[in-house]
Amino acid sequence: MKKLKTLLSTLILAVSVQAAAVGVAVAKDIVVGASVALTGKYARTGQEQLQGFQMWVDDVNARGGLLGRKVALKYYDDESKPETGAKLYEKLITDDKVDLLIGPYSSDVTMAASTVAEKYGFPMVSSGASASQIWERGYKNIFGLYTPAEGYMVPILDFAKSKGLHTIALIYENTEFPRAIANGVKSKAKQLGMNVVFEEEYGKASTDFSSMIIKIKAKKPDMVIGGSYLPDSVAFTRQARENRLYAKIFAFAVGPALPDFGKNLGADADGVMGNTMFEHTLKRPAVQAFSEKYKAKHGHEPGYHAAGGYGAGQVLEDAVKRAGSLDRNKVRAALLSLDTVTVFGHYKVDATGKQIGKRGYAVQWINGNRDLILPSDVATAKPIYPFKDWNQR
Repeated sequence: MKKLKTLLSTLILAVSVQAAAVGVAVAKDIVVGASVALTGKYARTGQEQLQGFQMWVDDVNARGGLLGRKVALKYYDDESKPETGAKLYEKLITDDKVDLLIGPYSSDVTMAASTVAEKYGFPMVSSGASASQIWERGYKNIFGLYTPAEGYMVPILDFAKSKGLHTIALIYENTEFPRAIANGVKSKAKQLGMNVVFEEEYGKASTDFSSMIIKIKAKKPDMVIGGSYLPDSVAFTRQARENRLYAKIFAFAVGPALPDFGKNLGADADGVMGNTMFEHTLKRPAVQAFSEKYKAKHGHEPGYHAAGGYGAGQVLEDAVKRAGSLDRNKVRAALLSLDTVTVFGHYKVDATGKQIGKRGYAVQWINGNRDLILPSDVATAKPIYPFKDWNQR
C-alpha cells in the first residue's frame, strides 16, 4: 500500500508538472517588436510614439490580451538612424523571434526597416512614416497609418490661395519625408497657380539658417513652408525672428504639432501653422477618452505621434483578431483588407499598403495654445491671418 501511494504521488506530481509546463506555453506572451527613436534627432517624437505604444499594450491587456494571451512590447533605441533601425529589426525577427511588428518613427528609418521586414515576409504596421516612396517599391509587408506626406500642406495651401497669396519660399531637410512634403507643395502650388520663388534643401544636422533666411528675404515670398522636424522648425523660427524675416504665413511640418514647439519658442510660436493628423479636440468619444488618460499619465495633451503609436497598436490588434491567428499570411491579408477607425483616425490602405483613408488637418499656435484651424468643420479656432510682424510684437 505504501508503495502504491508513493507511485500515485509520483504520477500526480508528474502530471502536475506537465500541466504547469503546458500552462506556461499556452500563456506565453505575444511579443510585439519595434525600434524607437529614443536618442538622436527624432527623440522627442519617438518618445511620444513609444508612450502611445505602451498605452495600447496596457489597454489591450486590460481587455484580455490577444488570442487569449497577454501582449508584451520588445523595443530598442534606433538612435534616429536608418542603418541602426535595419539591424534592430533583423534582431527582433531572427534573435528575439517576435510575433508581430510595428514600424519605427520617420520615413528614412522606415525605408530601411521595411526592407528587412520584406526580406522575411513579415507584415509591419508603419506607425510613423508617410513618404510615398516607401510604397513604390513593390513591397507586400508594409502598411501605412499616416496621411501621405505629399498631402500634408494641402489645407494650408488652399487657405493661402483663398487669401490671394501667390509666392512660396520652400525649404526642407534632405531626407525622404521632407522631400516628399516638398514634392507635394510644388505639385499643389502648380495646381493652384502659385509660384515657388525660392527652394533649398538643408542637411539633417542643420541648425544655422541665417544665410538661407537672408536669401529668402530678398525674394519677399508671401509664405514660407518648411519640410521639417521639431529641432529645425524651432531653430528656423527663432532665427526668422532674429533676422526679421516676414511672410504672411509661416508653416512647418511636424514641429508645430508638438507641445515642445510652443514650450521652446514661447510667444514667438504664435501665428505659426503646421500639419497634424490628430488633435485631442476632435469630436470622437475614443479621442476624448485616450486624451484624458494620456494627459493624466504624462502631464500634457497627446500630439499626433502619441496617437499614431496607439493607433498602430489598434490596427495590429484588429488584424490579429480578424486573422484569428499570428500566421503572417493571414495577418498580412487582414491588414490589406481592413477598413476601420482607431483613436488616430480612419485606416484603409490600397493594394500597395499605402494609406488612403486618413484625413489630415492644420494647426496654428494662438496665444500660447495649439489650435485646430483647418478644415473648418473640425476647427476649434479661426486662423490668425496674416502673421504678425516681428517688429510689432
